Amino acid sequence: MSDLPRKAVTRTAKLAALPLGFAGRATWGLGKRIVGESAEIVGRELQQRTAEQLFKVLGELKGGAMKFGQALSVFESALPEEVAGPYRAALTKLQEAAPPMPTRTVHGVLGQRLGESWKDLFLEFEDKPAAAASIGQVHRGVWHDGREVAVKVQYPGAGEALLSDLNQLSRFARLLGPLIPGMDIKPLITELKDRVSEELDYGLEAQAQQAHAEEFADDPDVVVPAVVHQCDQVLVTEWMEGVPLSEIIADGTTGQRDRAGQLLARFLFSGPARTGLLHADPHPGNFRLLPGGPDGEDDWRLGVLDFGTVDRLPGGLPAPIGDSLRMTIEGEAESVYELLREEGFVKDSIELDPAAVLDYLLPIIEPARADEFTFTRGWMRSQAARIADPRSPAYQLGKQLNLPPAYLLIHRVTLSTIGVLCQLGATVRLREELEEWLPGFVPEEYTEGESAAEA
Repeated sequence: MSDLPRKAVTRTAKLAALPLGFAGRATWGLGKRIVGESAEIVGRELQQRTAEQLFKVLGELKGGAMKFGQALSVFESALPEEVAGPYRAALTKLQEAAPPMPTRTVHGVLGQRLGESWKDLFLEFEDKPAAAASIGQVHRGVWHDGREVAVKVQYPGAGEALLSDLNQLSRFARLLGPLIPGMDIKPLITELKDRVSEELDYGLEAQAQQAHAEEFADDPDVVVPAVVHQCDQVLVTEWMEGVPLSEIIADGTTGQRDRAGQLLARFLFSGPARTGLLHADPHPGNFRLLPGGPDGEDDWRLGVLDFGTVDRLPGGLPAPIGDSLRMTIEGEAESVYELLREEGFVKDSIELDPAAVLDYLLPIIEPARADEFTFTRGWMRSQAARIADPRSPAYQLGKQLNLPPAYLLIHRVTLSTIGVLCQLGATVRLREELEEWLPGFVPEEYTEGESAAEA
């Protein structure tokens, strides 16, 4: 019955062929160098061809391959424009779609999980999937009480395929490194593997989604569909219309881009404060723009989908994040350095110059210093290049910093969200959101409701 793994051998063979293809292109690149083409041009062509092959293969598979592709895709802003441009459309397609599961398989899962008379639960059920993701696909329907619903059906064998793909990808993670400058691919794959069992559990996903739906029920800016029904391998939620964020990235107006960016930042920082949960899968396929914001039908709200991966933060985001950000902005090198040591970002065996650490951090936190900041692909690329260039002091210092496990997912989600903001090219009042929602960013001595800027 399982369609997802097809034949495990076939899936593994497709992924295993990737490094061979990379090696073949490296040989091709050497030949180009011999006939006199510059290293920079050849390097870009190699990067482009590697990326094209990688996303072609990932797009043909579900499971861990697609999950990895989605996680990687939000960082395309860091790539040189000559490389990013040609396959941006392929990435968007990967975020929004995947080959569908056969109708008979879908019906089989629903019959198994909802009972033989599962069709009686629906007034309507569309066999053609409305969307597909790494471990399941979504069908549109009308529940027996008349509500329009999204029915998420998990692919049979999804768990085995996820782990198999990610294990295979981790074997040649180093070869993928040049795709995203300054990013270590292996920890990303390890973290995706660590989250497999959680993501397969639709019960946990339903709890996380319902907690958000209840908290944001009357929110003028953010919409989360309520959970209608959940059982093993099936999750039924209210249907949500809206413009996919990928379409805003491709064709949105300046107003839509800025509004989407502002609301993404607001959701990133307000979610943990309000629900104790961090939505940890911020790729564009999981967001929609809906009409009907605070200023009427011409305004926009942010719709949020897919709560399969969350970080549980009962006290909200850790206060040391806000403390260190504030102290960095204020130029308190010694205090920042001591806090980073206390939290494990600098190991006991390492000695660094506090002023050099401050110099390393200041360009990265530039968006938090200004009243408003325009996120661009150029800014993202400059940060990636600064940290990835072995000749750069930032590269040498960055290698000596440590990322404590408690901060790993928060770090990736923040980076991913910034990647999406850069794809949007949004102008965002980030500092405003930090002052409102990030513990420690506004010193405790300020009176309630008074911002750091006002004080």
